[in-house]
Amino acid sequence: MTWYTAHALSIVTFLPLVGAAIIAFVGRERAPLIRWLALLVSVLTFFGTVGLYLGFDLHRSGMQFEEFHVWMVVPPVNYHLGIDGLSVLMILLAGLLTPLSILVSWNSITQRVKEFFLFLLALETGMIGVFVSLDLILFFVFWEVMLIPMYFLIGIWGHERRVYAAVKFMIYTMAGSALMLVGILYLYNVTGSFDFPDVLGHLSTTLLSPQTERWLFLAFFVAFAIKVPLFPFHTWLPDAHVEAPTAGSVLLAGVLLKMGTYGMLRFCLPLFPAASHEFAPVICVLAIVGIIYGALVAMVQPDLKKLVAYSSVAHLGFCVLGIFVFNAQGMEGSIYQMFSHGVSTGALFMLVGMLYDRRHTRLISEFGGLATSVPVYSTFFLIVTLSSLGLPMLNGFIGEFLIIVGSYHSRALYAALAAVGVVLAAVYLLWMYQRVFYGEIRNEKNRNLPDCDRREKFILTTVVLVILAMGIYPQPFLRRLDQSVASILQRVEQQTWLSTERAPVRLPGGER
Repeated sequence: MTWYTAHALSIVTFLPLVGAAIIAFVGRERAPLIRWLALLVSVLTFFGTVGLYLGFDLHRSGMQFEEFHVWMVVPPVNYHLGIDGLSVLMILLAGLLTPLSILVSWNSITQRVKEFFLFLLALETGMIGVFVSLDLILFFVFWEVMLIPMYFLIGIWGHERRVYAAVKFMIYTMAGSALMLVGILYLYNVTGSFDFPDVLGHLSTTLLSPQTERWLFLAFFVAFAIKVPLFPFHTWLPDAHVEAPTAGSVLLAGVLLKMGTYGMLRFCLPLFPAASHEFAPVICVLAIVGIIYGALVAMVQPDLKKLVAYSSVAHLGFCVLGIFVFNAQGMEGSIYQMFSHGVSTGALFMLVGMLYDRRHTRLISEFGGLATSVPVYSTFFLIVTLSSLGLPMLNGFIGEFLIIVGSYHSRALYAALAAVGVVLAAVYLLWMYQRVFYGEIRNEKNRNLPDCDRREKFILTTVVLVILAMGIYPQPFLRRLDQSVASILQRVEQQTWLSTERAPVRLPGGER
């Protein structure tokens, strides 16, 4: 094992933070240098995530590229990193979207340029850290650290109601974090460890009482459901998306929302399998409500950005549904949809941001006939829209198809109702596209809009290539999920069976 391989996760995780520290020492008047430094660091990080993706062993179960160092002795907190098929796709997504977010902000951010790109790189470290942490306290630290840059990105560089949106975002997520911290501390009281593999091992032999497991599951699940956001915890999302700058919206939809579904897969199911099964019907119903509700509300939005924001509520409902039907098709479809949604919806926010930079409005009623004045931009927008609604041969189809198949094997009604969400997605996305790009030009300002420049063509071409690659040949992505999904399902089934076969042992404090 080479030195780089042994420390690859630390390098990829903290390289953006090092870049942020370097930018902190550059004079704020040197804005071009700051932009190029941020782009260079983010591109190097992306290459690091690609290296992890290509170096991932498809046939090994368990964690790979592990790093373990003692951080604190009492209490026993460790610097423990590792990735499996689930987390390798998530860090690849974070690595891909960050340089694209920097490029899409190249000309639109003109005030406090230094602080903006510093926060953007710090956010990338927080995002990657969440996906590679294998110690519960280390995970919680990255989970909280990630909130701070996003809070400032929304609150400083956002639009008219940016402070309200930033505070609402922070209050919701901090409330969920407090619940999760209580759950983490209780698990430490039971197992004597914060190390995730150790906690799993203890819970394999020391079963929690059914009531305790329910409460702990809810403590973790609510924190992750807020982040998703799962209906009815979704109300912070439209405000945050609408008020955030373009880069903030891209990373919020593309990566941060996936931390919720990632947490459900990584922690809720393996740690609390019996409670996961017990609450699954309710959660599936909430997911389906979110799918249909998000689509119906998106259909009546007058603002392009808010329409895309509500579409995320619907798409993430698919991801949650796929997780809690407890079969390989649904779970792999959920993870694939997480990656696909990050690419497609991130691209939609980029496209809306590009249009806002030209017209300084996002109202659908202000547009019409743009296909004539900006044909290249219109073509890119159409491809991304079709990928978001799940057209076959594009990335959105694979995940939704697998989720619906998995849902059908669990309960046919789930699949039928989820399929309604697919139809509604086609309605609100195609109707939006028709009103913006076809028909008569309703505003004379739309006649002479500039089409995509080279920078924008590069950004959008990159995204479209990923969309086509994932839609045409999904196997390289799906094969990396096989071992991880099988491991999660096996543990859930074994521990659920054990919890029904024997009574829980006595725990500290006399609890049974």
